[in-house]
Amino acid sequence: MNKSKGFIFKLIAALALSFGFTVIAQTTNDNSTVQTVQAARKLSKRERAAKEWIAARESGGNYYARNGVCYGKYQLNINYLRGNYSPKNQDAVADNYVYGRYGSWVNAKNFWLSHHWY
Repeated sequence: MNKSKGFIFKLIAALALSFGFTVIAQTTNDNSTVQTVQAARKLSKRERAAKEWIAARESGGNYYARNGVCYGKYQLNINYLRGNYSPKNQDAVADNYVYGRYGSWVNAKNFWLSHHWY
């Protein structure tokens, strides 16, 4: 049974990596394995520019900016950050939010231009 679990985990990791994702495995106290898949995207120049453009409009690029329930460089709802306000987490959560909602930072910027929020 343990060999099949290891094989399945390796298969999932290989598939995830082939699609541009990173698999993070965490072993808990009872030696069970918990897996999370996090997007590991390399942004194009255009995507990086759109991301920075949004950050400049939302917070002036300040990771510590506050506005009501929104926090940080991308003015994310604090519930999305789950208590981790670090710049690294803000970037990861913003990427996940934007790619999940808009498909790209460029699309998010275009939405922002029409609605003045994203």
